[in-house]
Amino acid sequence: MTVWVPTDDGHADLSSHDAFVDGPPHNTFARLRREDPLHWCDWDGGKGFWAVTRHADITAMNGNAAVFSSAQGIRMEDQSYEEYLARRTFQETDAPEHMKTRIKVAKAFSKTVIAQFENDIRELCDEILDKALPLGTFDATKEIARQLPMRMLGRIIGTPDEDLPWLVEKGDALIANTDPDFTDHVLDKMDTDEFRMMPFNSPAGAELYEYAKELMAKKAAAGDTEGVLHLILQPGRDGELISETEFRNFFCLLVAAGNDTTRYSIAAGIQAMCHQRELLGQMQTDEAVWETAPDEIIRWATPALYFRRTATRDFEMHSKTIREGDKVLLWFASGNRDDSMFEDPFRVDLYRNPNRHMSFGQGGPHVCLGMWLARLEVRVLFQELARRIKAIEPAGPHKFLRSNFVGGIKSLPVSVEMA
Repeated sequence: MTVWVPTDDGHADLSSHDAFVDGPPHNTFARLRREDPLHWCDWDGGKGFWAVTRHADITAMNGNAAVFSSAQGIRMEDQSYEEYLARRTFQETDAPEHMKTRIKVAKAFSKTVIAQFENDIRELCDEILDKALPLGTFDATKEIARQLPMRMLGRIIGTPDEDLPWLVEKGDALIANTDPDFTDHVLDKMDTDEFRMMPFNSPAGAELYEYAKELMAKKAAAGDTEGVLHLILQPGRDGELISETEFRNFFCLLVAAGNDTTRYSIAAGIQAMCHQRELLGQMQTDEAVWETAPDEIIRWATPALYFRRTATRDFEMHSKTIREGDKVLLWFASGNRDDSMFEDPFRVDLYRNPNRHMSFGQGGPHVCLGMWLARLEVRVLFQELARRIKAIEPAGPHKFLRSNFVGGIKSLPVSVEMA
């Protein structure tokens, strides 16, 4: 049975969030890869941009930070320099500034350190599945996929469990700020610039900042020096401290990206299990599958649909000239379905190896800090799910986010038969 067939007409407007409400417009990406792999897109909301859709081109440009800079924003939206400075995270910086911040927190997300969380993750999965599976029919995004990264987020940043639903709600309002199911301040429908200095141009950024200040004050009073938030506040090798604005933005990024990307990977994997019945059997009978399955599920999901870069000088590609200052969107969602790199890319192959997917931004300076945590969460969740069920199938249509930046299934009705 087919996992999912894109329905766009091959000419979707990539600047429109509405073009993604039925999932990424992969027919359009396929046409562009064939016909126009460096495609200029006009945009009514601001300056137009170049769309890069081939895996090989994205890989090359992602690794060329000298020409394709992150230091003017990573999303399509235009910002004044004042807005950029107020809202940027270390994702929106280049070397050496990017590396200064990265070095401070990289150890907390290393493969060795993250591996120590496996028992915690397995215990959380047991609790989540014990509650969800007896329901029989339920929304798998809400009852399973949302739960694990939310609760692990609390372990990573050291927040009380009772605060987590609120934190995730605010994180959703930030990163899914184009979907009216997640925010009243829909980015492309706002008629105010009141929040232009807040992360993601969202009032949720201000609320999260106030929460972070109170949290750190409580930690300081208790002598709590554990966790990634303490690390980011330490002086760098040059003795420089992170600014108050930078800390606010880092906290907002941690809450939003640390939760949403893994959630939507899990949801996409469950959706695939509903339609490719052989996946459950492979998970149940072959331990070897766990070496490769997490990356394939994450390839299939591609939670970050694109990242923007800005050209620092003129650059020639495919007989076209990208001009200095032009916005360039690297469409990871397209690269992850490029059939020149992935055989049968619209099928989930849990044994796919090698799997040079783009979901973590490998090959560039901004490779995802949380990739080891994401892989571990995905592996353990699906190990525990497969152990407990005989069958899983759709119980209604799934719904995607209204976003051309974050790709995810926000609602996934399923029915399960317990083992």
